[in-house]
Formats: sequence, structure tokens, C-alpha cells
Amino acid sequence: MNKMIKNIAFALALTAFSSYASFGLADSGSQKENTVAKKSSVKLSDDASDFVLLSEAVPDAILEIRYYSTYNFVGTRIDGYEEPVALLTKEAADALRKVSDELIKKGYRLKIFDAYRPQMAVNHFMRWALDKNDVAMKQYFYPELKKDVLFPQGYIAEHSGHSRGSTLDLTLFDMKTEREVDMGGTFDYFGKLSHPSYKNITKQQYDNRMLLREAMLNNGFKPLAEEWWHFTLKNEPYPDTYFTFPVSVKSIHGDGCGVK
Repeated sequence: MNKMIKNIAFALALTAFSSYASFGLADSGSQKENTVAKKSSVKLSDDASDFVLLSEAVPDAILEIRYYSTYNFVGTRIDGYEEPVALLTKEAADALRKVSDELIKKGYRLKIFDAYRPQMAVNHFMRWALDKNDVAMKQYFYPELKKDVLFPQGYIAEHSGHSRGSTLDLTLFDMKTEREVDMGGTFDYFGKLSHPSYKNITKQQYDNRMLLREAMLNNGFKPLAEEWWHFTLKNEPYPDTYFTFPVSVKSIHGDGCGVK
């Protein structure tokens, strides 16, 4: 009986907050991209045939897949991240390779935190957000906010642009210092500090954000006004489709023999 009550409460909460759906993880505000179709028109798919492994398409990229680890705002591995790999649509991967080539010449490599995000991962975020007692990672990722504002302010929602396969989160790695570039704020921090335009940081930190932003925009990506690390391919091939297959090599290469 208790389990049934919890399920009913979860369903009611999802309905109550469905009007806030935009990104599965994004800031709020009028500048936010209109990325999610109405609930009735959302198309789900488990077809990975147009996806590639980012490490094969962009071999110079460094992977630090945060949702495979426990160092993320939830504090545990996220559902659907079966391996510490990154997947993207072929179109997004081709564009990202051009970004990498441009920045390599300037002494930087790309460091990837997240790329394709399966719908089951977004569902995990939803369950976590509804558990008001789970605040284990608050001091690291949302110290300025109460957890109960994450839905209404748009940080957590029912669908994510990442699930369409052409969005990724990344930063820069300095090949000279062999360290991640200082962006003046950590990936997935919920607050104004994460806005690319935020000026209450050092000039060098701001310039670092703009260096990444310029390279991404030069090669066909568009930014998000609330997250310096977040970019989506402008001409994404699946603007209305949200994918469900897990993040794994098997999703791309089947049995590992290169045949899906």
C-alpha cells in the first residue's frame, strides 16, 4: 500500500510540474531554448543507428563522464550510463571534430562531461528531485538554492535536449599546463555563476569561457544562456526525437564486432 501511495504521489508531482519542462537539466528564464515538444507529441526511439562513439569520431577529446561517476549533483551513478563513454549523432560528432581541430592549434583539447543522455537518466533526475531529503551534494552543486525550487526554476525537467543526441557539455584542457582550464565555476553548478555572461569572475576565467564558446559557434553549435559548458548543434538531425538506449559501446557496436 505504501508503495502504491508513493507511485501515485510521484505521478501527481510529474503532472504538477510538467508545465516547466524544457531541459532535463537547465536554468530557468525567458532566454532558455524551447527544446521540448508538448508532452503529447514527444517521440521516443531506441534506434542508435545514426550515433557514434565520440572517442572514435574525436580521438583527441578527453572523457570525464560525470553521470557514470558519483561526482555529480545526485551523488550516485545515473541510470542508463553503463560505461564511461560518450555518444553523439554523426552530424554532431563531425562538427565537434572541427572544433577540436581548431582548438588543438591553439594548444587545447576538449574535455567532455556529458553528451547523449538517455531518457532513463532524465527519469532518474526527476525521482531524485522529488526526494527532498536527498541533499548529499548540495554544498557542491546548489548551495544557494533550496531543492524544492529545482523544478519550478527549470533546473530539472521531464525531457532533456541531450536525449536528442546532438547536445554536449564540455570544457577545455590546456596541453601546456596539462590541467583543465579555469572557467570560474564548476560544471553543473546551479546558479548565475554558470551563466556564460556572468562577469563577477576574473578576466582570464571569462576569456576562457569565450574561447570555448567562440570555437563551438564557429563550427555550427549554439550556446545556452544559463550554462557556459552546454552546446547544441544548430541543425540537429532529430529535433523532435528523444532516444532511450543506454550509454554504452554495445549500443553502437552491438556485440563488439562492429555489427549492430
